[in-house]
Amino acid sequence: MKPLRLLLLASGRGSHVVNLIEATRDGRILGEVVRVVSDRPKAPALTAASERGVPTAILVAAGDGARLPPDAEAQLLEIVRRDRPDLVALCGFLRLLRGSFLSQVAVPILNVHPSLLPRFRGLDAQRQAIEAGATVTGATVHYVDAGLDTGAIVMQESLEIPAGATPEGLADRLLPLEHRLYVEAIRRIQKENP
Repeated sequence: MKPLRLLLLASGRGSHVVNLIEATRDGRILGEVVRVVSDRPKAPALTAASERGVPTAILVAAGDGARLPPDAEAQLLEIVRRDRPDLVALCGFLRLLRGSFLSQVAVPILNVHPSLLPRFRGLDAQRQAIEAGATVTGATVHYVDAGLDTGAIVMQESLEIPAGATPEGLADRLLPLEHRLYVEAIRRIQKENP
C-alpha cells in the first residue's frame, strides 16, 4: 500500500489536525501530513501543526464569507499543485469550495461532519439536532462537492442524544467518534486505491 500525502485545511482549534497528524505517526494511517493550510491567520490549528513540525500556510486573501474568494482559491490550488497530496482533508475548514476549484484538484477531498447527513447540514449541527428533537445523531465522513455537506458519504456512525443534552456537551461526546471515523474512512480509501 502506497503511503498517503495528506494536505489538511483548517479554520479553528485543530483537534482534527492533531488527530490526523498523530494517526500518521502512530501507524493508524500509512503516510504523512505534508502541510496544514488555514483561512485564518490566528487559527490554533496552525500552532498545533507547527508544534508538531508540520509546515503551514495561510490563505492571505481569504477575507470573510462562506466561500473562499477566487484569489484565495488560486493560492490554495497552487499549494495543492506544489505539495502533490494524495488526499485533502477538511479539518473544521469553515469555507465552501467552488466547483471550478474542485474540478482542478485531481485527488479526493474529504470532510467530517457532526451529524448523520443529509440531516443537519452546515454550522451548529448539534444545536440543530437538539432543537429538532432528534434522539440520535452521529458523524459522517463525506467527499466534498460544491454544496454544503452534500457530497457522497464514505462512512457514518450514530450516537444517541441523551435527554437534556446541550449543544456543547453533545459536541464533546461526538468528537472522539468523529476522530475515529475520519481515520477509518481515510484508511478505507487508501486500501481501495493502493
